[in-house]
Amino acid sequence: MSALDTQFHQLHQQDLLILTNVADATGARLVEHLGGKAVATSSAAVAWVHGYPDGNTLPLERLISTVESIARVIKVPLSVDIEAGYSDDLGRVAEVVDAVLAAGAVGINIEDGNGAPELLARKIEVARQVAAKHAVKLFINARTDVYLRGLVPAEDRVAETLRRAALYQAAGTDGLFAAGVTSAYEIEAICKGTKLPVNVLGFAGLPSPEELKALGVRRLSAGSGIAEFLYGAMGSLVKSFLANGQLDSRDLKALTYGEVNGLLK
Repeated sequence: MSALDTQFHQLHQQDLLILTNVADATGARLVEHLGGKAVATSSAAVAWVHGYPDGNTLPLERLISTVESIARVIKVPLSVDIEAGYSDDLGRVAEVVDAVLAAGAVGINIEDGNGAPELLARKIEVARQVAAKHAVKLFINARTDVYLRGLVPAEDRVAETLRRAALYQAAGTDGLFAAGVTSAYEIEAICKGTKLPVNVLGFAGLPSPEELKALGVRRLSAGSGIAEFLYGAMGSLVKSFLANGQLDSRDLKALTYGEVNGLLK
């Protein structure tokens, strides 16, 4: 465990870490087989594969069984998206982090969502305390939803993201996930405005990996994008098979996040 946690920290200091987010053990093993230096879960993809919508609804035992199964088949570092800690109760957040670490994770994503950033700061402090008990150098990646949820006017998003970055850094986070930002100008401003390794989400319109690296980005995540495509492809295949008994792969396309999540609400 200790070697993997140190390794995961080092990956944020070398080049651009590209993390392919998965839902299950077979997907994780495939990522490792294809050269992934680390594996991350997508909270949405894990929830969907168990039949729950994204949004802090997945039962902890389902999450932990997934983490255990992934950790069993890979030899690279594993980071687990725990949404907002699945609770605003700090004791419950501590239980979640404790269980995830015991299952084999060396990194977590934890997000602020619509909640007060001060609450996420307290959750980060709790996660750091739990990690210390496990003697794990946990990489905490604090996701701010300033962009994803449009929490402030567009002209204030960089400043608000950096305000939160400072708060989360003081609480003990190791990285900042500015999910949803795609403008090169804003990405560069965020990277220059914090000492934390900055993570961005692989949205359409995002600069190339080479450009992201030049702008200062240290981590690029796929998020739920791969799962969205897979469910879209499954839907197309099922539709053709039900209609004519053939698996027609000519018109495969992704479902949107909202379409997949909506199926489970």
